[in-house]
Amino acid sequence: MVDRDQDNSTLALDRIRGLLRGIPATGDGRLPPERSLAETLGISRRSVRRALEVLEAEGLVWRRQGSGTFAGPRPEDLASAPADGLAASFTEVMEVRLRVEPQLAQLAALRARPEAVQRMRDIIARLDATDDADGRELWDSALHREIARSTENRFFLTIFDAIDRSRHDDSWRAIRERARSRGNIALYQGQHRAIVDAIAEHDPVRAGAAMRDHIMTLNDSLLRLTSLEALGDVH
Repeated sequence: MVDRDQDNSTLALDRIRGLLRGIPATGDGRLPPERSLAETLGISRRSVRRALEVLEAEGLVWRRQGSGTFAGPRPEDLASAPADGLAASFTEVMEVRLRVEPQLAQLAALRARPEAVQRMRDIIARLDATDDADGRELWDSALHREIARSTENRFFLTIFDAIDRSRHDDSWRAIRERARSRGNIALYQGQHRAIVDAIAEHDPVRAGAAMRDHIMTLNDSLLRLTSLEALGDVH
């Protein structure tokens, strides 16, 4: 049984997405309160709250103080509203990301609507302001998912979600966080902006190259870290 005090916002996000599939996105379907969701999901209330913030940023839920959280866009926005995880090593995950996400960025540059680009920029601002590991995982995932979502290809989004579920694994989360030195975080922030800028300017070649550089940078950091840790175990 999962500890209900566990901080794992990406897992909370995935599970709440599952709940939303059973609630009509009409804007008036109320979700259970945060406390009830936390108890049901076996995840901390903070993680549930953070997951709801991402879903609200995506326009999939809306919240009203004192009333609760509702599935779908706000009623006034309705007129204009537009598998289980697989166990895998980080090497396998990164190999797939390197071959899928640059193509997603290219397609996003061709199809992303202005409101999707604005959501990407808003998510980057949230990510840059986050100062803990759980929050960084959550908002980094949200940014890459918004890029996939902006392609308006549901099958690509399903593929992305399958890859992204690797973030639920505690060992994967831990090694990613160890690979984030202060200098690396600043580098990743600049790379995120370069990707979104290229998408906003409808430049698929530059968007794909920027995403490839970003994934390669992360991959190199992870390889370097695991190699050093392996040497440490030997000695």
